[in-house]
Amino acid sequence: MRFSGISSLVLLAAGAVQAASSWSFDDGSVSISSKKAAGEATKVKFGPKSPLETPITLGAQDTLTISLTAKDNGKAKRPHQAFLLLKGESGLEAPFPLSVKDSGKAKVQITQKDIPVQFLVSPEPVHATVVIGSFGSAQGVIADVFDVDIKQDANAPSPVIPSIQRYGKQPQIHHIFREETKYPYKIFSIFFVLVIAATLPALLVGWFGILGANLNSLPKALGAAPLSHATFFGSILAIEFVYFLYHRGMSLGHILLPVAVLGTTTVLSGMKALGEVQSRRLAGQR
Repeated sequence: MRFSGISSLVLLAAGAVQAASSWSFDDGSVSISSKKAAGEATKVKFGPKSPLETPITLGAQDTLTISLTAKDNGKAKRPHQAFLLLKGESGLEAPFPLSVKDSGKAKVQITQKDIPVQFLVSPEPVHATVVIGSFGSAQGVIADVFDVDIKQDANAPSPVIPSIQRYGKQPQIHHIFREETKYPYKIFSIFFVLVIAATLPALLVGWFGILGANLNSLPKALGAAPLSHATFFGSILAIEFVYFLYHRGMSLGHILLPVAVLGTTTVLSGMKALGEVQSRRLAGQR
């Protein structure tokens, strides 16, 4: 019974230790190095429960360097997330991820070029917070470590805060997806129409005078296949009319279906009509 009681106490203690597991950091330090000043920068140490009381001054030519060692339940370890968070009085936040090694050593360098312009013009110091966390049951750490007083170069122009785009009613946008169809000048259209019309007399002369067309066979052709001849000739005229409408502004998508239907009708009726003409020619008739 005593052994069972001791085992229960050990299990409870282990559970309490596991529940109390949390992330923290040691060896935290911050330093300011300047391009103008030679020599090694002076490091100032801080901890999760011992933030710096005096703000760190960051000039226009300075580089702020933060280094620390992340620890999980007292053991140096690499967390899933570790970053330095700068936060202004307005609530604006700017995270800066720390470069962390497997040994838990982390480091990040910040200059004024990396900081949002809202912080650069702020008259109040910016708060710096270390945030470390990872997967698992270990509790993360959010520790305020120091404040940053950002000083601008007196000889440089003051930065300008860009205008904030807010959600709301915007001016109406007029989209132009396709330019208006441009037709050729009427004089060119009339010229080519006259050229085509001038070929009709030559066509009729060649048809009747040279090829020997015989209109006397028209009643016989219409009597043998009236529907085929009428449909064939009518479908050709209908296709020409559709092309005319396309030239006058009808879109290509609107003429595809009529042309497909009329084209099929022309082929089917033409087979019967031209077959009738072939049968008369084989019989020696024109």
